[in-house]
Amino acid sequence: MIGVFHKNIQSIPALVVVDHTKENEALPTLTYFHGFTSAKEHNLPFAYLMAEKGYRVVLPDSLYHGQRESEISAIKKQISFWDIVMQNVKELNVIKEALDEDGLIQDERFGIAGTSMGGITTAAALTQFPWIKTAGVLMGSPKITTYAKTLVDSFKKMGDLPVTDEMIDHLYEQLEHYDLSKQVEKLEERPLFFWHGENDAVVPFDHSYTFYEDAKPHYHNQENIRFVKEANRDHKVSRYAILETIKWFEKHL
Repeated sequence: MIGVFHKNIQSIPALVVVDHTKENEALPTLTYFHGFTSAKEHNLPFAYLMAEKGYRVVLPDSLYHGQRESEISAIKKQISFWDIVMQNVKELNVIKEALDEDGLIQDERFGIAGTSMGGITTAAALTQFPWIKTAGVLMGSPKITTYAKTLVDSFKKMGDLPVTDEMIDHLYEQLEHYDLSKQVEKLEERPLFFWHGENDAVVPFDHSYTFYEDAKPHYHNQENIRFVKEANRDHKVSRYAILETIKWFEKHL
């Protein structure tokens, strides 16, 4: 029977989905980050299917989401988007260290994936942690500096931003540090999966696809990098995408 366990990993509320008879065993482990305005529970179907195949899946709530949702305005949450992404990356390290301390990761088999903001988090984390064995980016952008500039420009068209130009420039400087498109060599040929709908109006399809085309020549074994695209699919993960992601992690994690 698959168990869903509520855990607090330090200050991070999370669900851990695993065969209940193996809850305390070392297993290949995957952390999956949800999207903006979503929450950890929304990825339970994916986690359940992975747990059935013998994996442990950790579903954390991001800052200002799920159990961590606080009374902040919609505009404040929007402006905090990149702070949330960077916090996710830092908290991934916290999660990994906690699991290591408890001896729950089998043979260092630790992966990461995510949807939208979670996919952006995944790409960013690959610039920081060489211990990530394989990753899945579902409708996320590896070109986070470019994407941030696009979002700022759209906000400016809607009205005055409650931040200064100096604050925006500082944000861009911070994001350069996490921008996978500017540090492709940090992939080190680790297995990397992309899924993106061609009609995505939220996170540009071309960000992930052009990155994939740029990154592919860096792989001697090009089976270790894969891009799955779906025509007529907008900013919503399909069942097909979930099943292809599971196949990827079965093969590479």
